[in-house]
Formats: sequence, C-alpha cells, structure tokens
Amino acid sequence: MTVRLDDPERRNAMTATMTESWGRLMAELASDRDLRALVVTGAGSAFSSGGDLGWIGAEPGAPVDRLRARMLPFYRTWLSVRELSVPTIAAVNGPAVGAGACLALACDLRYAADTAKFAVPFTRLGIHPGMAATWLLPEVVGMANARELLYTGRAVSGAEAVALGVYNRVFPATDLHSEVARIAGEIAETAPIAVKLTKEALVGAGHESFEAALRWEALAQPITMATEDLQEGLAAQREKRSPRFTGR
Repeated sequence: MTVRLDDPERRNAMTATMTESWGRLMAELASDRDLRALVVTGAGSAFSSGGDLGWIGAEPGAPVDRLRARMLPFYRTWLSVRELSVPTIAAVNGPAVGAGACLALACDLRYAADTAKFAVPFTRLGIHPGMAATWLLPEVVGMANARELLYTGRAVSGAEAVALGVYNRVFPATDLHSEVARIAGEIAETAPIAVKLTKEALVGAGHESFEAALRWEALAQPITMATEDLQEGLAAQREKRSPRFTGR
C-alpha cells in the first residue's frame, strides 16, 4: 500500500487534521492481514515540512505541562508507523524537514529523489528536537553523524545523504516512485511470516547481544520451518518458478 501525505499547499505539514487521519489509518493497517509492505510519500514538491508551526510560539509563557500534553500524543500518533509488523518505506520525493524527517527515519527503509533535502533544524528555530529525533537519528546514521546534523541543523541530500546513512539510495526524481514500487513489490513477494519475524528481530538497534540473536533465531526459524510457505518456497526452487506465498 502507498500512503500519500496530501496537503501540498502547506508542503504536507502535519496539521491536526492530518494527524488525526494518520492515526486512524495506522490503526486500520495494524489489523490488515493482507498488507505486505507500506510506502509513505508526499504529494506535490515536498515529503513533509514537519509539524504545523502555526501554533508553536503562539503561547509564550504557556505551562510546560500543557504543551507536553499536546506534543506527546502528536509524537506517538505519527510514530505508530513503527508498530506495523510489515516493512515500511519512505519515498522521500522532496524536502523532509523536522518532524517530517523523523517520519522518514521511523520507516524501515528510505529512498529519495536525488535532490530531496533532509534536515532536522530544530536548534536553528531555538527549539529542542522532538518526535524522537534524538533516538531515531542516531539509530539510523550513528551518534557522530547525528550530533552534527542535530547541532548544526544543516540540510543534506543526494550522495552525501546516502553516505551518512540517511537514505538507502537516491534516484532521479522521475524514477523515484517506480523504483520504490519495484522494491516494495520485491518485499511483498517474500514469505510474510518470515519477513514479519525478521522485522521483529531488527527492531531498534537489533538484538542486545550476540547470544540474544542466537536465541531469537533458534525460536523464529523453527516457527517458519513449520509453515506452508516454507514448503511452497522449497517447491518453487525445485520447479524453478516464483513462489506464491500465502502467509500460512
């Protein structure tokens, strides 16, 4: 499935209306047994400009508790994409900024147009990073690169963004969506149970230790060995054809 953030006049800012819609959709997808992969992209020229800045700074002196009560549900709603059991892909078609950049980081994979800028410019606005930026960015690019990007707030794109680990790959803008659809299709053709268990194994920074990885795999691999999909995969290999997995 492809989900498009669709408010191009506001560069797909995460307004209250969009946030509510996103939360409903994630809840629906969490129970969709036919879903194999999710692609998130933006309408128009941007991926997302991030949180709606219209209200930030509009209440100088507002109680911290009240602001916190507003921010935490916002974070959790958008980051619920991490709770999906299927692989998620950000197709970054244009600028991904602030909370919009964090949404891309929250996906398992990130592919971008070669000109798509990525920036977490919180400190340039005089505000602390939000939406788990201080967790997500080190998880994706490592602590040293995360420090630089968060301290400076500078934008990166193209080959530099790939080198830093922000994006898996970049493509010409005209090819981005077809290439991401191809990659998502490759994922969707694999065995659903095996993929979901693999995603579970790689949550966050992965296993806490080498031994924990061995223990997980010694449980998860036998689970998949008992599935119909394994028999189908073996049969397809013998018969030199593409497998037809059913998730059973």
